[in-house]
Amino acid sequence: MLSGDPEELVEAARAGDRRAIGRLITMVEEGDPAGSAVLTLLYPQGGNAYVVGLTGAPGSGKSTLTDGLIRHARADGSTVGVLATDPSSPFTGGAILGDRIRMQDHASDPGVYIRSMGSRGHLGGVSAATPKALTVLDGLGLPYLFVETVGVGQAEVEIVESADTTVVIVIPGWGDSVQANKAGLLEIGDLFVVNKSDREGVDDTVRDLRQMLEMGGARSWQPPILMTVATTGAGVGEVWQAIGRHRWHLIDHDELEPERELRLERELRRALASELARRAEREAGSNRFGTVLQRVTGRQLDPWTAARRLLDELD
Repeated sequence: MLSGDPEELVEAARAGDRRAIGRLITMVEEGDPAGSAVLTLLYPQGGNAYVVGLTGAPGSGKSTLTDGLIRHARADGSTVGVLATDPSSPFTGGAILGDRIRMQDHASDPGVYIRSMGSRGHLGGVSAATPKALTVLDGLGLPYLFVETVGVGQAEVEIVESADTTVVIVIPGWGDSVQANKAGLLEIGDLFVVNKSDREGVDDTVRDLRQMLEMGGARSWQPPILMTVATTGAGVGEVWQAIGRHRWHLIDHDELEPERELRLERELRRALASELARRAEREAGSNRFGTVLQRVTGRQLDPWTAARRLLDELD
């Protein structure tokens, strides 16, 4: 039986115990002291995994493409971790687990770990706990990590904050190109995949993408446009090769580590804001808050000055 001790769980997880990996991710998701201990143990061991994000509208075939990429990574001898963000149940808050079901073929492969994470209402296409879960899998030594967004359309650009390579997946007849551009998907994409390319309209979609990318100006890396039929595996190998080319481009141009450092700076800022919000929520239940509230409701002190003073007094 697994213990709840973070060090023992880490040891078990490194030995390949999937339940231990799951326990570690659950701990960091819940944000309790045990989760903090897990992150303290594993963060110094990380920084080596290559993170690939896959995003696109619902029905674009993200899970099927991810499944195909897993096969190619495994064929190369690499172990893989997958974080698939599923919609959360409005009743329980739990993930519906659709993505993990679609990747069930890898369930018995000890070199693949797949975790569905509920979005829990978090905008941006990923779970708020995704960076922490990535830290766990990275610290455990998995060299490739795939992050699949929930598929929420125009809001799912947050994946770029976690991924070294971001793959944007569209399908023929993908809709209003102006709206897609406004969504920010063109700005974040390192690779563009037109999936279900055996459908009518694929040439128009490729042409629209190419024109919009040309309008975006020159970049050191020119995002390729690739065509796949993920259900049959057609073109998936080319996507895997393009991910490798983008990785080496980042390394050759000394862009990989600076980009990672920038993402960590932004993550620190978000962590700081989250911690302040947690302390502020705790402060809202204190006697001091009640005293200040009386001054605010009595029109003796405005809410904004009151908030600054309360924050200044937080321990």
